[in-house]
Amino acid sequence: MSDIVQKLWGFCHTLRHEGIDYGDYIEQITYLLFLKMADERDIEMPEACGWKSLKEHSGTELTEHYSDALRKLGKQDGLLGDVFAGALSRFHNPVSLKKMISLIDETEWTGLDIDVKAMAFEGLLEKAASEGKKGAGQYFTPRIVIQMIVRCMKPDPRGQRDFSIMDPACGTSGFLVCAYEWLKEMTSGGALDRDLAKRIRYSTYYGQELVERPRRLALMNLYLHGIEPEIKLGDSIYEIPDAKKFNVILTNPPFGTKGANQSPVREDFVVETSNKQLNFIQHVMTILTPGGRAAIVVPDNVLFADKAGEVFKVLCEDCDLHTVLRLPDGTFTPYSPGTKTNVIFFTKGIPTDHTWVYDCRTNVPKITKKDRPLTREHFAQFEKCFGTDPNGRSPRDPKDSPEDRWHRFHISELRERDYKIDSLKWLRDESLSDTDDMPDPVELAAEAIDELESAVAELNAILDLMGNGYAAEE
Repeated sequence: MSDIVQKLWGFCHTLRHEGIDYGDYIEQITYLLFLKMADERDIEMPEACGWKSLKEHSGTELTEHYSDALRKLGKQDGLLGDVFAGALSRFHNPVSLKKMISLIDETEWTGLDIDVKAMAFEGLLEKAASEGKKGAGQYFTPRIVIQMIVRCMKPDPRGQRDFSIMDPACGTSGFLVCAYEWLKEMTSGGALDRDLAKRIRYSTYYGQELVERPRRLALMNLYLHGIEPEIKLGDSIYEIPDAKKFNVILTNPPFGTKGANQSPVREDFVVETSNKQLNFIQHVMTILTPGGRAAIVVPDNVLFADKAGEVFKVLCEDCDLHTVLRLPDGTFTPYSPGTKTNVIFFTKGIPTDHTWVYDCRTNVPKITKKDRPLTREHFAQFEKCFGTDPNGRSPRDPKDSPEDRWHRFHISELRERDYKIDSLKWLRDESLSDTDDMPDPVELAAEAIDELESAVAELNAILDLMGNGYAAEE
């Protein structure tokens, strides 16, 4: 697997000189890899669009033929049209395209184990995320975090016929892929009867993504795992969802406030706000089935933002917000350095009586890419405290954490704090009393930006109200 990744990735550096960035490169691999595997499986393709037709051409004829084939494929029905929708060739040099085709042709992809080829593709995605930072990184959640969440949530479709798993901000489908990998592990490699296997392949995994490229990569990523999901292209927040509900929702909505300049017109949203993450929380509450469960990654500024208390009040009234996990500083390095993040776990249909908070941040050395990378061990104690019940109902005790990182707050304590979840703290931060161990300047700057963005959002809300008031008077 690593040899395949290194071979394909090595060629990327050559293409960088031709103006093909990391994201473009992975996208072109997606197109060519799909065509290669379709040829290996003898899947019928539209005329002059198959893998053999690419191999027959060279020179400018090849680049023209490739562009024509992509356009034709994008007009097809089903998964084929989904993968190639809006597809464009980024190759201007026919020699580079020919070499790319030759590299992919060297491997019989369908002959590889599903895990090997899927890991090869994910290895490329991870490299693109790391190298591109602001490119694929914005769609990439650390795999360690995803796997921990999936182990806690146990998204098991075997016990219920219409069981469904959803990520409304799916990026390249990291959560959906890990949910399927967890199921394979639970079933000793995916040993399922025919009907169940068919249902899992076609009608269990769902997603939605705002941007075309990551949606395409998500489809390919799951296809390499033997899954043909339904992943819609669209805005989860501003578009009214259909009537379908989901049993488990796992998601990491995009950080920041870019594009969040107006409140969605949604009757199902109790609180009117332009904050994207708060609206994602409301959206998740809407699309969950009664008794359904969710885990959402949210940055700290969401917990104290304008209208945060109102949204969490509604959440606690309609759902059991049973667990909050404070992730270590630097969890999203290098993609969003300095952003402090959390995971909130809740079940719909039961009001919150108490919330357990696990602090995996205070007095924990900051995560770095090389010296202190994120590992499974960072969350081992939390998973033990969380327990085996995915709805958070396992017996729990503060003594389960010998470092006093596990604390229970009654709903009355949340109410006293106006439901501002960020205020649920009890550990003394030793770094604040040590001037030789002050936070990194990047981290301090990120915190300042978070607070400024929150203040700007509140000021904009006041201006909107003033504007509406003046309009009414006129």
